[in-house]
This record gives sequence, structure tokens and C-alpha cells, in this order.
Amino acid sequence: MLSLKTFLDEGVFDPSIFKAIFLAGGPGSGKSYVAGKTTKGLGLKLINSDDTLEKLLRKHNVPLDFATMSPDMTAKKDMLRGRAKELTFGQLKVKEFKGKGALDHYIHGRLGLVIDGTGRDFNDIHRQASYLKKMGYDTYMIFVNTSEQVAQERNAARPRKLKPEMVKQMWLAVQQNIGRFQAYFRPSNFIVVDNNKAGEDVFNKVSKRIRKLVNKKVTNPIAQQWIAFQMQSRRR
Repeated sequence: MLSLKTFLDEGVFDPSIFKAIFLAGGPGSGKSYVAGKTTKGLGLKLINSDDTLEKLLRKHNVPLDFATMSPDMTAKKDMLRGRAKELTFGQLKVKEFKGKGALDHYIHGRLGLVIDGTGRDFNDIHRQASYLKKMGYDTYMIFVNTSEQVAQERNAARPRKLKPEMVKQMWLAVQQNIGRFQAYFRPSNFIVVDNNKAGEDVFNKVSKRIRKLVNKKVTNPIAQQWIAFQMQSRRR
């Protein structure tokens, strides 16, 4: 594992320093795919608890098909999901910094982030983004939108699938939060991607907009002070 000093040294000269992009979208929206198509090559660290969850599920012999899972396995899956989030998000899941999650190390290095989530809980993302702002980050959101029909079709085609009624419930919850997310992040920092049948032209436009935001000078005063202090320390 890299030391804190290594993260700090890397962070000062990183073009994506102090930039955090939240991903929101229901199950089957294709958030990870969109992120790969639009943020690749920007030096952003992808934070996604699903990868950790799948490893834990396989380790504990829990099936990936949630749609046909027994009540006992469902309870075990939910426990492992909580553990996966703790291992991934660290202090963004608790009130005080614990230093246990993979994300903790990135934040201490002030490195650029892409934080993958569903967006069904506005308060959860609001709390996470508020914390990052206090750490000096400029925050943005990519909202990946699909119709419920497309979400259901994609969910049915993947190994780790949910029950159709769960997909509908989560899809509706995410849809209801669009306006709240746009108001919180502001229209200039809020990007909607229609991923029903998105082509390369859509991804290219979104990629250019994201690159412009990431490469823009940090506006958060906390970050500006931190960068100035780090640069001054190097001149001594």
C-alpha cells in the first residue's frame, strides 16, 4: 500500500486533484459503462462497492442471482453488502473518520474520484458530497438515465440480477431525485446521459464536458489553500 506521503506527492501535480464525480442511476442504467466511456484517461479513482461485494459473495458461497435467493441467503447477502460498503467507502459511511476504507486513502491524497452509486437515497449522496466539500473537493454528478423497460431488460440479462419489483422500486426512487440532485450540484456541474441507446456521439460530447470540468482550476477555497501550502513547502 502506498504511504500517505506518496499520495500527497502524487496529488499536488494531479490534474484531477480535488475533483469528485458522483454517478447516479438505477439498476441496469449502465453507470459503470458510461463512466468507462466518459472518464477514462483522466486519472480519476473509481470507487465502486459492487466489485468488493461480488468477491465477498463468491468467498462465502452466496449466489449472484438475487432474484431467486432464499430468505437466509438474502440476509447473508445484505450483511456482506454492508461489509463491502464499509471496506470501500470508509469514512463516508460513518460520522467520524476511521481510516479503514479504500476511499479514505484517496481522499487523504486529495486525488480525483468517481463514486459509483444508485442515487436512490438523496440524503446519502448529499452527506457524502458535503463531506468532500469540507475536504476541499469540487463535486459533480453524472446522472445516467434509462427507461424502466430498458432497466428491466438489462437487469434480466446480467448474472447479478434483482427481482423485477425491486428494479421498479429503485428506478422510481432514482427518478424522483433528479430535480434534487440538479439543484444541489447546480446545472453547470450536473450532467444527464440518456443511456437507452446512447451512441459514440453522445459519449464524446459528455466526455468533452467532463474533461473540461476536471481540468478546470479548483474553485474550493480549502483546496486552494492546501495546494498553496504544499507548493510553498516544496520551495523551502
